[in-house]
Amino acid sequence: MRTRTALIAAPLASLALLTLSACGGDDGSKDSGDKAASNVSVKVADSDLGKVLVDQSGRTLYAFAKDKDNKSNCDAACIAVWPALTSHSATAGSGAAEKLLGKAEQTKGVEQVTYGQWPLYYYVGDAVPGDVNGQGMDGVWFAVGADGKLVKKDA
Repeated sequence: MRTRTALIAAPLASLALLTLSACGGDDGSKDSGDKAASNVSVKVADSDLGKVLVDQSGRTLYAFAKDKDNKSNCDAACIAVWPALTSHSATAGSGAAEKLLGKAEQTKGVEQVTYGQWPLYYYVGDAVPGDVNGQGMDGVWFAVGADGKLVKKDA
């Protein structure tokens, strides 16, 4: 009986570790809350929607229309699909306005990067830089333009 349990437990443990490492994102481009990513840059890039905000890797950044006053209204289930862009410091890259870039403490010790009035997020359904698969999702998720306004057109 012990051998059978060990044979089942080992693959499950490996699967759990693989899942955790896949969700963690060790490239510093995103983080969903435990620690802030380093070397975060917000810049503007061309997309199917026009010019939108992206991170230093070219991944599209989104805003949640239900967020108010630089405060996230995205709960834990939401963050699982829409990971927050977190960093203790972020820089404005090409095309982004330094004066619109900021941060807001969302939970103790976790600072989410903001642009204009919007906390910034990724969408897990975007597989590669330039994807805009989260655009218009549920009528409340939109890419953010260089002017800090929500881009409300379809891709």
